[in-house]
Amino acid sequence: MKFTSGPVYFEKGKFTFEMKTAAGKTMAQSILDAHGGDKIRFDALISHDITYVGIIQTARASGMTEFPVPYAFTNCHNSLCAVGGTINADDHAFGLSAAKKYGGMYVPANLAVIHQYAREQMAFCGGMILGSDSHTRYGALGTLGIGEGGPELVKQLLKNTYDFAKRPEIVLVYLTGAPKKGVGPHDLALKMCREVYDKGLFKNKILEFVGPGIQNLSMDFRIGVDVMTTETACLSSIWETDEKTQAYYEAHNRPDTFRKMSPEDGCVYDAVMEIDLGEIEPMIAFPFHPSNTFSIRELNERPMEVLKAAEKAAGLDGELVSKWTEKGLQADQFVIAGCAGGLYENLVSASDILDGFSAMDMTVYPASVPVETALLEDGALTKLISSGAVLKPCFCGPCFGAGDVPQNMGLSLRHTTRNFPFREGAKPNEGQRAFVALMDARSIAASAKNGGCVTGADTIDYEEAPRGAYAFNPSSYEKRVLNAFGKANPEEKLVFGPNIADWPEFAAMSEDLKFTVASVLTDAVTTTDELIPSGETSSYRSNPHRLSEFALSRRDPGYVKRSKALRDAGGYSAVCANCPGDGSAREQAASCQRVLGGIANIAVSYATKRYRANLINWGIVPFVCESIDGFKTGDEITIKGFKEKLISGERAFAAVVNGKDEIPLTLPLLTEAEAEILIDGCLMNHYRKGVKAK
Repeated sequence: MKFTSGPVYFEKGKFTFEMKTAAGKTMAQSILDAHGGDKIRFDALISHDITYVGIIQTARASGMTEFPVPYAFTNCHNSLCAVGGTINADDHAFGLSAAKKYGGMYVPANLAVIHQYAREQMAFCGGMILGSDSHTRYGALGTLGIGEGGPELVKQLLKNTYDFAKRPEIVLVYLTGAPKKGVGPHDLALKMCREVYDKGLFKNKILEFVGPGIQNLSMDFRIGVDVMTTETACLSSIWETDEKTQAYYEAHNRPDTFRKMSPEDGCVYDAVMEIDLGEIEPMIAFPFHPSNTFSIRELNERPMEVLKAAEKAAGLDGELVSKWTEKGLQADQFVIAGCAGGLYENLVSASDILDGFSAMDMTVYPASVPVETALLEDGALTKLISSGAVLKPCFCGPCFGAGDVPQNMGLSLRHTTRNFPFREGAKPNEGQRAFVALMDARSIAASAKNGGCVTGADTIDYEEAPRGAYAFNPSSYEKRVLNAFGKANPEEKLVFGPNIADWPEFAAMSEDLKFTVASVLTDAVTTTDELIPSGETSSYRSNPHRLSEFALSRRDPGYVKRSKALRDAGGYSAVCANCPGDGSAREQAASCQRVLGGIANIAVSYATKRYRANLINWGIVPFVCESIDGFKTGDEITIKGFKEKLISGERAFAAVVNGKDEIPLTLPLLTEAEAEILIDGCLMNHYRKGVKAK
């Protein structure tokens, strides 16, 4: 892989750095221009069951009466009912009633994971979909998908726009060659994460996949890479479309949604990443990030060197080394699941590799019932089950720690999207530790076949069973999915459960901004999983009061108590961090702070555009400073006349710490519209006061 900064000129299927006059448009530019340029209106929206309740509650409190665009609710996150009681089922009943009342689409639990449903039923060439999940990526199907926090979907529901303060840069990802046997989409995706994440090369940019290598990739391969672009910190992605894309749409009974898409001659990119697919080999991403990646060949050739390097990156000390045996790195569990792993071809390849051998402790989660049906009809599912693999429903749990939690100190190999701290369900603060390594389904099957020792699928002999074209069977959707778009029924009553609560009232901004630092996080990057844990907290996402009790619980257990004390005394709190907000799009990483009295973040930078947007939409000021080293818990910070300065357009402020020291804080790229939301106290207040929809 080779990354080069631009400008990069593209013509006749090739790129050059030769200076030329820009003439054409990239695919991303064309799509953005067709949807409003810098103020985007999306074609469709999609949410799952730990986000749609809060979004609907926010939107109806802001004046929404019906959904203006197709909006799908999938039930693939809290459907496990892990905490008991009626909480999760109550959320689903609320979602069904909301789909009827406002004209939405409702996908029952265990029918499809969110992104597979969008691929099969909603994506179309040249379209744009906004989802309240960070892995909203449908670029392989010619759709620009963007994952954001719930308030950005609320704006769309109220016929407002998704705004760019600055048009995102576009990176050409130029593919050549063809992958070797045994190499799958996760191998390419993890290799990309390794090369770009730490350097920030793709951060908040749009990736545009082009080049002759694309024709050598199946649609499932493209989709599997595409969904993982989120882990590079990019904003979105788009791919050239071809006859394989057309065949995908035809197989899914939507031939009219296809059109040929390529960059126009003479378009200019901001940078280029060159990838020879033939050089990609099986990879393994060690805890605690998809970028902590090495080739499996490197691991087995230089095990101690690789394991110690991986441990250093993860802040571990001997935990991975202890898993090394004379036979290799020993894993305890094997999982293939979700929007990245549970694809038809991944599971077919795993079945071909196992082919009757013991699958050890393996579970598989097909991405949708149509995928499961196809696997059953062609015999792949029978082969997996006969090998000892356990079939689970279409559920996203293994990606965020709800289900298939490994044993204490266990190592789980997973074809899922993330392996952040805490996502596998462990609780280090309670002495429970476990580790997830990401691998492609093919190498996971090879490892299970090899007695649990990490093995690259390119090193084993296996036969690929002959199969016909993928046969999509829509009968489960036809019988169970409610599509009420355009058929809103205002008389329908929303169904509330005892755990579903309204948002508390948030005050508008005062003339002076005063707050106390309630937590200082010194890690290089702070994930949304640390700001508000996933897993067992998911069922409380419909209750902002109960959920807020979990804020920073695994990272700074005293934060909630400190923030509540400040709030109850009439004050406000703030979180200081180097680079907060990596990972999930979940708005609760910000809203929980607001419920607890949070009014500011102070950071050197923000990991993602979506986390910064979440802060603003919940009335939390996203300050930037050169360093957080001087801050400590309990510091009192004041900015006199902050409200008036914000109104007048100032974006640089002199903040006074503890009544004496002065520090500079800035709000780079803050737009006038964002400033208005902050002044009003949050997005809901902004709409309540009578802001007209555009």
